[in-house]
Amino acid sequence: MSAISSNSGKIEEMDSAVLRFAGDSGDGMQLVGDLFTKTSAISGENVATLPDFPAEIRAPSDTVSGVSAFQVCLGGIEIHTPGDQVDVLLAMNPAALKVNLKWVKKNGTVIVNEDAFQPRSLEKAGYSSTPLQGSELESYKVLKVSMTKLTKSALEGSPLGLKQIDRCKNFFALGLIYRLFNQSKEYTARWLQKKFQNQQDLLAANLKALETGWSFGETSGLFPSTYSIRRKQRTRRPGTYRNISGNTAAAMGLLAASNRSGLPLFLGSYPITPATDILHELIKHKQRATVFQAEDEIAAIGSALGAAYGGALAATTTSGPGFSLKSEFINLAVMVELPLLIVDVQRAGPSTGLPTKTEQADLFQALWGRHGESPVVVLAARSPAECFDVMLEAARIALHYMTPVIVLSDGYLGNGSEVWRVPSMEEIPEIKVAYRKDAEGFFPYARNPETLARPWAIPGTPHLEHRIGGLEKEDKTGAVSHSPENHEKMVQLRAEKVARVAREIPPLKLHGAPNAELLVVGWGSTTGVIRQVVERMSERGVPVASVHLRHLNPLPSDLGPILKRFRKVLVAENNLGQLWYRLRAEYLLDSERLNKVQGLPFKAEEIETKIKSVLGV
Repeated sequence: MSAISSNSGKIEEMDSAVLRFAGDSGDGMQLVGDLFTKTSAISGENVATLPDFPAEIRAPSDTVSGVSAFQVCLGGIEIHTPGDQVDVLLAMNPAALKVNLKWVKKNGTVIVNEDAFQPRSLEKAGYSSTPLQGSELESYKVLKVSMTKLTKSALEGSPLGLKQIDRCKNFFALGLIYRLFNQSKEYTARWLQKKFQNQQDLLAANLKALETGWSFGETSGLFPSTYSIRRKQRTRRPGTYRNISGNTAAAMGLLAASNRSGLPLFLGSYPITPATDILHELIKHKQRATVFQAEDEIAAIGSALGAAYGGALAATTTSGPGFSLKSEFINLAVMVELPLLIVDVQRAGPSTGLPTKTEQADLFQALWGRHGESPVVVLAARSPAECFDVMLEAARIALHYMTPVIVLSDGYLGNGSEVWRVPSMEEIPEIKVAYRKDAEGFFPYARNPETLARPWAIPGTPHLEHRIGGLEKEDKTGAVSHSPENHEKMVQLRAEKVARVAREIPPLKLHGAPNAELLVVGWGSTTGVIRQVVERMSERGVPVASVHLRHLNPLPSDLGPILKRFRKVLVAENNLGQLWYRLRAEYLLDSERLNKVQGLPFKAEEIETKIKSVLGV
């Protein structure tokens, strides 16, 4: 990333930039961050975001526990992560400055709402005196703006109350940032016009605040230079592109799977952070999906399993504690061998843990967190946009093999966003589904010789009545059986069915130097940062390779041979080593591990430092 120039009045071109909006949880930082991201995406830039919600719900205002932040990396180059260090920090109050200053690179720009640095707010943030007058900010370019006063002055005469006027200052700040980055205000203006079309006073006030922020940045001489993203020539497939979050992409994937399979979509879910937005998104598509908001997690998955029995493409979404509560119904889905999609948007635990922070610590539970021998297919998305593709693949596997499939996302992916090419339905392969309708030779647990899937005979089909339930089934007939030999046979058959999914997993792709000494292995949301590090180190003459796993059960057939090709293997994940244990058990692999459980994704420098340590460079 280019250094920030101080040439007065100049427009400095940058390959990429990292910007962080930060303020109190009521300051609208998530909103303006999202609008800035969408504007950048519309203008043709690549983006990656990291919304950072306060872990304490409804924390007191102006306290460090109530700070909400939104980080975005935008660039004309390929973007893999929301960035390690911040070029520009917008801090709306002292608490936001205190919490987020550590992310700003030396000589970076810090823009503060000077009006918020009052004695009471400073005290609540833990400052004994204002940092704007001390030495704490000497290493940064500090730009002090009276955002609150300027917003009130611009809206003088507005019929809005003082509290409503004060809340418009986030759009003043957004206008200021648009001017700093030479971005257009048009998308945000259209968004406001649609949002407040029936509230003309609010519309006029927010538009005025947006324009005032832009004009202040234009005429005040605040900025010694402004920034423009240098767009390198790159080839994009023709089509429609949009900015999309992981949760929205997952919902779109479910809708697409319903379309391509011809099955009605049913979602049975209970709201839980950070998975709720999948539920919210599907509610917008009532004509294409049946959405049931249950009273609890157990009822939610129970309704979904019932819908699967009735012939629907059935799914349930959850996180953390909710995933634990769904365990017994996942076991029931294993026993009755019905297709069911379980989406776990992981968060930091255990118990309630840190509901708004990210982690990858549910892998063990997804693999083995049920009583008895209960094998299920486990997949993991690696980016916000890939949540769409993973949901399609999960649906295909579940329907083809008549098995529950767990999809692991996490808070970083679910809330984060990136640019996504919207595929046409014709580009998405058909998912072939066949209900059993012929009564001749029907047995509810007879199996397809290739997939070992049992027939899907939905209720109401003449002469195909059969029993389902949690007790062990007799092979073929499905009758309740207490035979020891039959139980062992059925356990083996269910395990083998899941194992056969590996036959359809495409070959793994290696990134970086194929003849490198070290291979970095990751899964889920660590993809982007690992790939960035591998590319960076390869450019510096340190050959490193990486491989990323979407399929966690069963593992890809070629993973073992790939691991054996490298003298050293490093497994990086946001837990205490769950994939590391899995690979060690499966392949007797002696490997290094890098683990982080801070509720935050890896920074590139953390992985690079570990790689250098392993290689001794």
